[in-house]
Amino acid sequence: MLGSTQATVDRLARRVLLIAGRGRVSAPVNDEGGVQLLQAQINGLETIDNLKRVAEFGFTSVPPQGSDVAIVFVGGDRSSGLVIATNHQGSRPTGLQPGETTIFTADGKQIYLTAGGGIKVLANAQPVEVDNATIVTINASAEMVMNTPLLKVSGDIIDNYETNTDNMAGMRTKYNSHKHNVENVQGGESTIESDIPTVTE
Repeated sequence: MLGSTQATVDRLARRVLLIAGRGRVSAPVNDEGGVQLLQAQINGLETIDNLKRVAEFGFTSVPPQGSDVAIVFVGGDRSSGLVIATNHQGSRPTGLQPGETTIFTADGKQIYLTAGGGIKVLANAQPVEVDNATIVTINASAEMVMNTPLLKVSGDIIDNYETNTDNMAGMRTKYNSHKHNVENVQGGESTIESDIPTVTE
């Protein structure tokens, strides 16, 4: 009876010891299904395939090979593991202050939510796109600065839009066709009009 009880305790102790583990991603992650699947090498003798990775709603990522993983084994069963956290040491930004957050990729792009210096987007010399938007509004209380050698707009531009209905193209057309009166050049009192501007843009 005593031996049976000790064996039960030993089995429970082993299950408790096996309930959590750590390893590293050892193959490309399968991101095709409703739940991400990955392979992790636990040690030199144990590699586990098809581990399910659960993440917070609204955020998803694919950890590169070599990423650290934290695994919970349900009931201590090594065939029923869930990856609950990942970390890629080579690309993780460091030196953040308390309260700061950074969203980052392995190739260096970042969205940095600072503690007091605003929001910084680091595109790492790559394009930034906003797609399928109906209206994009920027509410800046002071000013908006664009440091760029070229600004392209495919549509019309309207300044002071709350009181002005003319766009820049319409105002340019009016300017290019307008004339000035030239007074007192003939007969002392005659008035003629000048030609339209020779430089129209």
